[in-house]
Amino acid sequence: MRSIAKIAGAMILALGACGVQAQGTFPNKPIKVIVPYPAGGIVDVVGRVITDKLSVMWGQPFITEARPGANSNIGTDAVAKAAPDGYTWLITGPALTANPSLSTNAGWDPKKDFNGLGIAAWTTSAILVPANSPANTLKEFVALAKAKPGMNYGNPGTGSSIHLSTELLKQVAGIQLTSIGYKGQPQVVTDLIGGQLDVAFVSIGLITQHVQSGKLKALGVISPQRSKQLPNVPTMAEAGYAEAGVLPWYAFFTRSGAPKEVLDKINADFSKVLAMPDVREKMEKLGGEVGQPMTVAEMSRLIASDTDKWAAVIKAGNIKLD
Repeated sequence: MRSIAKIAGAMILALGACGVQAQGTFPNKPIKVIVPYPAGGIVDVVGRVITDKLSVMWGQPFITEARPGANSNIGTDAVAKAAPDGYTWLITGPALTANPSLSTNAGWDPKKDFNGLGIAAWTTSAILVPANSPANTLKEFVALAKAKPGMNYGNPGTGSSIHLSTELLKQVAGIQLTSIGYKGQPQVVTDLIGGQLDVAFVSIGLITQHVQSGKLKALGVISPQRSKQLPNVPTMAEAGYAEAGVLPWYAFFTRSGAPKEVLDKINADFSKVLAMPDVREKMEKLGGEVGQPMTVAEMSRLIASDTDKWAAVIKAGNIKLD
């Protein structure tokens, strides 16, 4: 009986050891992804391109939860307060680095409270004017804006990459433009075509057909190279305003403090997904470019740089969220 008891005890200890080992293997349970914007929007769609691949690779489901509100602060704050185990992710854009400078109630620090897991996509936008605008180049538009201070532009959200790109151009070019608030980019496009707006930055995916049909004129694109969708449109650098050509991103983050081996695994497998041809094709169809592989340390440097950059733009423009 004692032998049986010893064998049983040994088996229990062995199973316990296996359980501890399995518990430490990442991932061994579903991963939650919080989107701080409405479900079905561009951030949600871009995120799922990546998580669908990782789900197959890891054999674990990704549970996406939309928590919009407060200029993305609600969803972002939820991840900042999540357990630091790598099982709760955030998919967001430059608002992560801009909001603390826009609001006194952000409650988190992008440099300290998050670890970057990888950039899913770089998003390309273009600066546009109505078809009947006298400006045919960006320099001509800047000259026009200086001659007519207060021309209006479409702003789909305070602190959005579109808003901050416009503010940056204003400061770099030394022009005054009046912000007209919108709930999203589609209505901006409609009013730009109709001539109710003088200028606007808009995501490439929303305006390609309108530029090709002649309903809008594109004066420059925010990207290092020319857009495949609009190959005849110069980059901001080619148009003479390189300092205004900041390329926005959509990226994944988790709360800081997750084990290094967990972060390294996520980052390594994330990079494998970025190299998949069908992922690149899907991102291009969404009007962006697939993110290039970046280490966790490189992500930290990018976030620190962007946080400082937008803080300076926001301070110079006296932009407030609350």
